[in-house]
Amino acid sequence: MDQSVAIQETLADGEYCVIAVQGVLCEGDSRQSRLLGLVRYRPERGGQEHALFLYTHRRMAITGDDVSLDQIVPVSRDFTLEEVSPDGELYILGSDVTVQLDTAELSLLFQLPFGSHTRTFLQEVARACPGLDPATPDPEFRWLSRYRCPEPEPEPEPPTPQSWNSAPGTWPGRARIGGGGSSSDELRPNGKGFPVDQSSWGQNKPENSLSRQNKSKSEITNMVRSSTITVSDKAHILSMQKFGLRDTIVKSHLIQKEEDYTYIQNFRFFVGTYNVNGQSPKECLRPWLSHDTQAPDVYCVGFQELDLSKEAFFFHDTPKEEEWFKAVSEALHPDAKYAKVKLIRLVGIMLLLYVKQEHAAYISEVEAETVGTGIMGRMGNKGGVAIRFQFHNTSICVVNSHLAAHTEEYERRNQDYKDICSRMQFCQVDPSLPPLTISKHDVILWLGDLNYRIEDPDVEKVKKLIEEKAFQTLYAYDQLRAQVAAKAVFEGFSEGELTFQPTYKYDTGSDDWDTSEKCRAPAWCDRVLWKGKNITQLSYQSHMALKTSDHKPVSSVFDIGVRVINEELYRKTLEEIVRSLDKMENANIPSVSLSKREFCFQNVKYMHLQVESFTIRNGQVPCQFEFISKPNEEFYCKQWLRASPSRGFLLPDSAIEIELELFVNKTTATKLNSGEDKIEDILVLHLERGKDYFLSVSGNYIPSCFGSPIHTLCYMKEPILDLPLETIRELPAYLVACCFETQLVTKSLKW
Repeated sequence: MDQSVAIQETLADGEYCVIAVQGVLCEGDSRQSRLLGLVRYRPERGGQEHALFLYTHRRMAITGDDVSLDQIVPVSRDFTLEEVSPDGELYILGSDVTVQLDTAELSLLFQLPFGSHTRTFLQEVARACPGLDPATPDPEFRWLSRYRCPEPEPEPEPPTPQSWNSAPGTWPGRARIGGGGSSSDELRPNGKGFPVDQSSWGQNKPENSLSRQNKSKSEITNMVRSSTITVSDKAHILSMQKFGLRDTIVKSHLIQKEEDYTYIQNFRFFVGTYNVNGQSPKECLRPWLSHDTQAPDVYCVGFQELDLSKEAFFFHDTPKEEEWFKAVSEALHPDAKYAKVKLIRLVGIMLLLYVKQEHAAYISEVEAETVGTGIMGRMGNKGGVAIRFQFHNTSICVVNSHLAAHTEEYERRNQDYKDICSRMQFCQVDPSLPPLTISKHDVILWLGDLNYRIEDPDVEKVKKLIEEKAFQTLYAYDQLRAQVAAKAVFEGFSEGELTFQPTYKYDTGSDDWDTSEKCRAPAWCDRVLWKGKNITQLSYQSHMALKTSDHKPVSSVFDIGVRVINEELYRKTLEEIVRSLDKMENANIPSVSLSKREFCFQNVKYMHLQVESFTIRNGQVPCQFEFISKPNEEFYCKQWLRASPSRGFLLPDSAIEIELELFVNKTTATKLNSGEDKIEDILVLHLERGKDYFLSVSGNYIPSCFGSPIHTLCYMKEPILDLPLETIRELPAYLVACCFETQLVTKSLKW
């Protein structure tokens, strides 16, 4: 969703939100969500000025009522927004982008989501900076005065331009803009520029803010155990140019020949899902995440119902995110060091992706997206989140979904699945390429609380079959099995055999089935499915030891065959493709032969047409030819010359005759008579996708009285044909001098 629309509603007339991005403000040891909007204003004196508006916001920032202005940072001459790599924090390709915002008196640290939209945002901010050219006037930012806090009487004088420029991070008569948070009595404009009391929004007040556990920088760093920092050139990624046509062809050939330079290597993937019922972590997660003796290479960990509060639904921040992130990071397999690749959350649906530190360099093209399918088919109480990435030479998409509840709503669950598949789209590194959908990946891992139930209405019968461990008999009543068999959902996906008892619904803190008034029937709500080649499921189980929620966590371990590049074979394959392209291009370069390249027109006369011709004979490649203009010239030839035809198309082994027509009329005769122009020209014959041919045109023109000024002819004592060319050329200047002398004599006689 374009959240700049919501920001635009808060701006005054003449102010325009160029682009907006959602990020996290890292201020001290706290992390707070902010919506960053680049706002442009065009002063009456000309030019344009920019400022960065920072908003607190609700999760679904649809209108201006969903955002509240917090800080303003003018984009002045000392404004910088640079990408940084914070000390002690592990980063790999595709993780969130950390940027440092600096002015003369201000320094802020933000984390922005990795992806094409952030790349565009940073480019727009870079273009908005005034630069260092001293000839450019300093921005005055007078238009920002409407956002100042009102002073107690007497009212302060308006700030002078010097005061605005002397301290770009602060404003006279108000709390610091861009530095600390705004005060409780600060005002903000509504859509028409009128001030509205911002205290009603309750921002920056301890009693109104969400309670959360602050994490120190070192504490967060220690969540991911790693001995080294993985270096990545993110700046290069953000400025990556589009592929050219040749690069696209090379890439296509490389995909076709992938088997020639890659080999299959198995990597261990852990895929886990847990509906935590809005609870905070109360027990160690290692029985779920580290139950296997071998450390996984990749962790895909999904949660549902992370936070059931209304604040989580309307606002982006929730303390549960950090709580469960820390719990997962501390419970990863102790025999390996892991790096967090990505965290994505939609209300209570969260997905975490980790890889072993030694694999981090082979992760690329990371994108994350969310799709809400809840209230009105759009809200985030139900829906899905997904992370896609390239691991070596294999594309992988991991989806975590929470579908509609209740036994009878299986068709709604089917529709939720279809909506996620159709609306989940990932931007590519090359913005000219269409977005990727879930199905456009080599490997798809789908996990979550899918909420499909057991159809048998007799709850006691279901429980009895569970006690007897007759899971296959019970599986016959499973809604997901029936819908997959009917090809209504998950077509082409696979699921392992269910050898564990249903994971829903239990009394919290126990292994007892639901004893509440609703007495929900047991069901396999929590599932893991997959799609792709070279995938072997090693285990599929629930974990009864965890009792925090009314669900039990589920895990599945896979060996997934990933295509790994052999660098030597890749280089050889690339060289072969390039050589083949070069050969093909050379063989398909048009080539023609010309019967004549030099043309001499003798004794050209006024209004007498002269024609010279030549033949263009084509080779084996169809070609298109055209006479083109030379640099700094408007037409391909002088006015007295014309090629007929001047353009055309030739089939292989065909020929065409071109006529060069030379014709001097009253428009061109004057300069030829005076010698300012000559019968000399160079024609450029251009072949599309081929080379250029140069044709030389020369000749001599016989001057005549036609085209010569009458006053010039009156001063000629001999026929124009008998006069030397130099005399004809100098005659106009002589006449001007004579006229000037005559005027001087006339004036002297009057005196």
